[in-house]
Amino acid sequence: MNSELLATCSALGYLEGNTYHKEIDCLESVKDLIRYLRHEDDTRDVRQQLGAAQIVQNDLLPIIIQHGQEKALFDASIRLMVNLTQPAMLCFGKVPDDPVFRHHFLQVTSHLQAYKEAFANEGVFGILSETLYNLLQLDWEQRQEEDNLLIERILLLVRNVLHVPADPNEEKKVDDDASIHDRLLWAIHMSGFDDLVKFLASAQNEQQWSMHVLEIISLMFRDQTPEALVSAGQARSTEEKQRDSQELESLRQREQAEKHSRKLQRGTRHSRFGGSFVVQGLKALGDKDVIYHRNLNNFKNYTHDTGKAVRRVPKRNRQAKESKEKRRSALNVRLFLREFCVDFLENCYNRLMYLVKENLIREQTQQHDETYYLWALSFFMAFNRGDSFRADLVSETMSIRAFHFIERNITNYYEMILTDRKEATSWSRRMHLALKAYQELLLTVNEMDRSQDESIRQSSNVIKSNIFYLMEYREIFLTLLRKFDETHQPHSYLKDLVETTHLFLRMLERFCTGRRNLMVQKKKVKRRKSRGNKNPPSADTSPEALEETWKIVEEELKTSGFQLSESITESIVPFDAASEIPLEEQRTEAMVRVKDALLARLGPEALGLLRAAREVWPEGDVFGAADVEPEEELELLKQILHANLPRSSAPEPVAEEEDDDDDLELEEEELESVQVSETEFNFLDFIKRFASPNIVRPYLILLKSYTKNSPHTNHCIARMLHRLAVDLKMDALLFQLSVFNLFNKILSDPAAAAYRELVTFAKFVLNHFFSLATKNNKAYVELLFWKNVGAVREMTEGYSKDGEEKKPNWTEEEEEELRKLYEEHQHSEVPDIVETLLPLLSSRERTRRQVVTQLVRMGLVGSAKELKKQKKGTQIVLWREEQEMELQMLFEEYKDSDDVLGNIMKKLTAKRSRARVVDKLLSMGLVSERRELYKKRSRNAQRKSSGKGMTEEEFLTGLTQGSPDDSVDRDDDDDDDDEEVEDESEESEDEEDEEQKRGAKSQNGSMRKSQSMVSTGERRADVGTMVNALQQEGMSGPLLWLQNSLKKTAENRKENGLSQPVPLVPLTETNEDAMDNKRFQRLLRKLGLRPPADEQEYFWRIPAKMSKSQLRSAAAALCPSEDEPKVGEEQDEPRSPTEKAQQEDEEDEVVSGEQRDQALRALLFARKRKHRSNECPAPVSDFTPTEDTESTAERSQEKTSTKRSRVLDDDDDDEENENDSSAAMDMDANSDADSDGDDVSAPVKRRRKMVLIDEEDDED
Repeated sequence: MNSELLATCSALGYLEGNTYHKEIDCLESVKDLIRYLRHEDDTRDVRQQLGAAQIVQNDLLPIIIQHGQEKALFDASIRLMVNLTQPAMLCFGKVPDDPVFRHHFLQVTSHLQAYKEAFANEGVFGILSETLYNLLQLDWEQRQEEDNLLIERILLLVRNVLHVPADPNEEKKVDDDASIHDRLLWAIHMSGFDDLVKFLASAQNEQQWSMHVLEIISLMFRDQTPEALVSAGQARSTEEKQRDSQELESLRQREQAEKHSRKLQRGTRHSRFGGSFVVQGLKALGDKDVIYHRNLNNFKNYTHDTGKAVRRVPKRNRQAKESKEKRRSALNVRLFLREFCVDFLENCYNRLMYLVKENLIREQTQQHDETYYLWALSFFMAFNRGDSFRADLVSETMSIRAFHFIERNITNYYEMILTDRKEATSWSRRMHLALKAYQELLLTVNEMDRSQDESIRQSSNVIKSNIFYLMEYREIFLTLLRKFDETHQPHSYLKDLVETTHLFLRMLERFCTGRRNLMVQKKKVKRRKSRGNKNPPSADTSPEALEETWKIVEEELKTSGFQLSESITESIVPFDAASEIPLEEQRTEAMVRVKDALLARLGPEALGLLRAAREVWPEGDVFGAADVEPEEELELLKQILHANLPRSSAPEPVAEEEDDDDDLELEEEELESVQVSETEFNFLDFIKRFASPNIVRPYLILLKSYTKNSPHTNHCIARMLHRLAVDLKMDALLFQLSVFNLFNKILSDPAAAAYRELVTFAKFVLNHFFSLATKNNKAYVELLFWKNVGAVREMTEGYSKDGEEKKPNWTEEEEEELRKLYEEHQHSEVPDIVETLLPLLSSRERTRRQVVTQLVRMGLVGSAKELKKQKKGTQIVLWREEQEMELQMLFEEYKDSDDVLGNIMKKLTAKRSRARVVDKLLSMGLVSERRELYKKRSRNAQRKSSGKGMTEEEFLTGLTQGSPDDSVDRDDDDDDDDEEVEDESEESEDEEDEEQKRGAKSQNGSMRKSQSMVSTGERRADVGTMVNALQQEGMSGPLLWLQNSLKKTAENRKENGLSQPVPLVPLTETNEDAMDNKRFQRLLRKLGLRPPADEQEYFWRIPAKMSKSQLRSAAAALCPSEDEPKVGEEQDEPRSPTEKAQQEDEEDEVVSGEQRDQALRALLFARKRKHRSNECPAPVSDFTPTEDTESTAERSQEKTSTKRSRVLDDDDDDEENENDSSAAMDMDANSDADSDGDDVSAPVKRRRKMVLIDEEDDED
């Protein structure tokens, strides 16, 4: 021992008999020892020397017992003992792998075990209990900081002592005998410390000690089981006696069978000559048969492995070790612990578990403290279930929140097992605790179903409906069974998992029984399938073939006028941004791609690649000059086609075999979003999810130990296998050699009568196999392999030839029909010819893949690549540094504008989808949530629409934002746009743009209104129809409540002040049911009301952007249809002044909308005419109109419809946009007759004059 340590220990004092005499420097010596411990090395040498000197047994414990009245010395001694008794795992961090450190670890553990034996003294815990009691008697005003520290140190000291593991070599005691831990618990009980623990758990003013109390309780019950405590002091039940007798009977039968087999092995007459035998058919190491030199009665156990050294199994492949088995404590200890559990459940459980749960959620605890919560939940709920079940005693943990908390922890532990491989065993133990807690929750819910109280049964049904509805609670067992790993998860974990799965399925089956349809949640992962870059098909490069290819490409380009569609322009990227090859070195590859496109006779794609490559590599004019003419581009493409270009890798031909159409689709799936929907639940379909070898294999692993399993465990295994083999008729799933070997072991077991259920099932499966073997001669070969569902079906129903079920044959009539339809639509300008042909075919069951494959086989198209769907959007994925800087600058510039995202999209150099821009803004931290990018609505849009004091650009912007008439309808559209920002893909965005363009064209061609204008009469008619339908369903009350809410909000809303969204809170059951009705929600959207934006909102809201007039208009639209005039009919006189004023307002709004539309067209044409006058020498006035005004206006509107959206969206009047638009107008004018361009002047002048008159009237 170190001399300084020896001198310090000697200065403490000495023990004489039962009296301890302390020295004068005792307090300073204790403080010196604390200082030494603070500076010990990694081997914990100071701790080991103090443990070897038995300082705790001989000095510290006598000091606190005999000199506890000296507060300073008592505090220092407690502080020193807390340090000395801390677990060895905390001292070393983990169990050391190094042999030297492992020795030090075991030495510290042995000293801790000696400390624990010394603490098993009533005197020690008596002084600790007395001190703690006196401290707890102090009020919070009187309690000092030192008192709180002493309370915490006493609790930590008891926790550390209880945590010391037992020494199995020293404690070789049988059940019902008192171990050191039992003696320690008895000392705690006799000193009254357990009552103080219960007080701390229940007192409202002692909440801060909740985690310490839970740790102490969990360590007190470390060796106990709830079943043993429930049955303590009670007579054995009939079930226990019967179970024990069955176990004894099976052991007796097995012993008798072994005696009988030994009798058969011994002959009646001993032979001194054992003899030698030749085993025919069993080869030795050479080519000869094996020679057997032993008695024939042992030949059955002969194997080639006899005498060989057993191969050592690597540590990483060994089965996980079981945690130490539970032992039965002494009867008096079990009785006092049983009383403790009863008192704890009645007075402390709910409150303590609530406090601990709150600390865990707020992360105010240490790491892995949730394991104490999981243990306490499973232990005390099991005790309550076995000892006169009362649901109110465990109401805190009997909720959906508890299920969710445990499910989340199980998922987290499972993920950590996969990621933290070194600590996988520790994570699997924690997951086992969580699984036990989940099992206990299900058992408690099952017990609540049997309760006599109707309210408890109703609560049980509510809980079951929630856990069966959510997909996470149903899928968790499938995941855990599929990912079971013997090396990390012990046998006991698998037993609990199988029993919990059996219980869940039994509850789910009982819940589905008697219900016609059970709706459950279904989450569907929306994936985007992007076709991979397939190698181009090999083409004939002979001069004749190249000349023929060039003629086709040249004719196609000339026909299109060298104009490329927008989809081709956006989708073509001439370089690979993710490639390791430098950008400059990819120029040759880009030229090869141009040639491949020409060989495939894709002229527009080749021209688009050429122009895109010219922008990327302008130097040297390799891809043509910047101002190249179309004819020069055509000549350049011809040179590329005939050039012999070097390839980095030779193109492989596309396989076009009849029985394999994998060339149609090389899919790369990316996770896009998760769509949550509802579907009708089918229990049999859910059981089909268990029909997998990965799930059956864990059941068979557990079945191998059928002799050690409990009868209930064997029943759970047999029931699951029965569901698969009988209910699903998939008994062939068990046709596997290892399974049959296990069945043979069960059938030949002497105690097979005790496993009657397993024997019956094994015979059933074997009979089915042998009956199948008479029909299928490959059945015995199939025994060697595990089979999935497809293989099971083939084995039982017959094997199908390759490709037999993939593609049905095409008859001659169907081929002729396909040929004619393709030739008819071959030269049509449809975007996708395959989608056009599918509905025209007589056979409606044909898929797109089958049609494309047949077209390729018939030679109508060169390859399937020609018919692939055009990829929409851009292929740009990576963000370069300069692009991120550009995005940040644009955000800083437009962050205060009404449409931040729209302005950024217009100004971005590299065009990307809205979803990618939003994701990038979120990842860069420029915005915290997507809602910040939503388009804002201007409150003074009505004032701006009058045109007073505004520039021409502001006037155009105000016109494009629409009028107050359609703001109610467009609120619904805004909500849809907001949802699109969140869940938007490139394909859906382009499709919606095309639909909007088509809708705009048809609307401009049919009525003289603006693109975004919707008349009030039409909206009233739609709302009226919906109101009538809802009234017929008996929803007059909710409609009246909604109307009153809108009117009340309109009265409280200020004209120009700031307003807040007003929630619609249904206070009656009728209104609440109406808010859940789909048709009623559709009416709310039509009126412009906003649904809950996220999970933090629950009620619908009246948007803050809705003005008083809009609210009154929406409320008036909810009136019964009898009181309102029909759309399109004129009324001589409104029935009331209010209706009259409302009608006049609507008429004025419609007229103002027409005037704004006319003014918009006038300004647009004036701007175009200004640029045309600068270029054309002939004045416009020289032409004379030849058609009437109305037809001219309609034709002029049609001419500018394609350009109007671009002008409206652009707020800057730079010269480049004006030149582009004027050039486009000139092209349209040149394409029409000369007189068509003349007809524009007169209406333009008249409309311009009308605008000026309107502005003068507004100013007046």
